[in-house]
Amino acid sequence: MTDKELMELAQKARGKSYSPYSHFRVGAALLTKSGKVYTGCNIENAAFTPTICAERTAIFKAVSEGEKEFEALAIVGGREGETAAFTAPCGVCRQVIAEFCPKDFKILLGDPDQFRSYTLAALFPYSFSGNEFN
Repeated sequence: MTDKELMELAQKARGKSYSPYSHFRVGAALLTKSGKVYTGCNIENAAFTPTICAERTAIFKAVSEGEKEFEALAIVGGREGETAAFTAPCGVCRQVIAEFCPKDFKILLGDPDQFRSYTLAALFPYSFSGNEFN
């Protein structure tokens, strides 16, 4: 799967967003090392704290199906009717990504026609990992 194809799947997932409060729609597509893709969208809640981001939706779907080795994550977001040039994962999502992915894990941000590739280390240089417990 190409990076562009992964971004297109994130864009498609964005269309399923439930965001009646922020009107900021986000889609994510997670490529596993086995070649499967899990998509997710942000799902808001009136109480706000139960809201879940697109990135965590995709990761939790994959993990719940037994996948724990990931190749890349594409994220597309923006206000309704627009696509932001750059929608980076929030801090909570970065921590979840760090739970399952190495520092060189690829994260694609932008839209299917214009995007950039980042590593987890670049977006989350001082992550907390489970190694602190060993």
